Order: sequence, then C-alpha cells, then structure tokens
Amino acid sequence: MNEPIHVSDAAFEQAVLQSTIPVLVDFWAPWCGPCRMVAPTLEKLAGEYAGKILVAKVNTDDNAEYAMKYGVQGIPTLLFVRDGQVVDRIVGAAPYPMIKQRIEAVLANLLLLPLAVPVTAPG
Repeated sequence: MNEPIHVSDAAFEQAVLQSTIPVLVDFWAPWCGPCRMVAPTLEKLAGEYAGKILVAKVNTDDNAEYAMKYGVQGIPTLLFVRDGQVVDRIVGAAPYPMIKQRIEAVLANLLLLPLAVPVTAPG
C-alpha cells in the first residue's frame, strides 16, 4: 500500500496486529494542528516504504479503544508495531528524518531476527 490506510477500532486487530509487515500507526484527530503537520510526512513515507511497512491512521475522536489500550495521552502519537507488539513510539510531530530513521531501525531489527525453521516430526 503506497498511501496510509484509515483504521477503525473494529479493523485494528486484523489491519495492525495481524499484519505480516511492520505497521506505523498514527493516532491523530482532525482538529489537531501537529497531526496535520505530520500527515504529509507519513504519506511520503508510506510511498517510499510501500510493501515494507504499512502506515495506518487511527482517528482518536472516532476510535478511542486502542489509543486507550496503548496509553496514548497526546497526539500525534506514532506506534511502530511488529508481529502484534509495539516496538517503538514517537509522541509529537516529529520531522521526516527522525521518523525515517526509526522506520529504518525497526526494519533493521526485523532482519536480525532468526528465521523460523519448521519442525517436522521424525518419521
């Protein structure tokens, strides 16, 4: 996906927690100035990392369940989720280089994980 997707509470588990690629989740609201400032950066990064990460946007005014679950107290809050687990977080309107650096770190750590080797029963 080369642009951010909008995710509701109902779709969060499937779209984010069960994603086969890392997800950058943007908790935001339409009235939030800093959220609007970071939106073009996230759109750009979604295009740059298409197929490597998914950028998901959660409007906290309409979908508060996961914002509360993950302790989001200020917006924008960006969560980096890999294999259903939060592996990094940025609170506030971070600049493009900082978000890109954190994406690179999440992707680099992903590459360092051992590959799962299927276990077969002797027989």
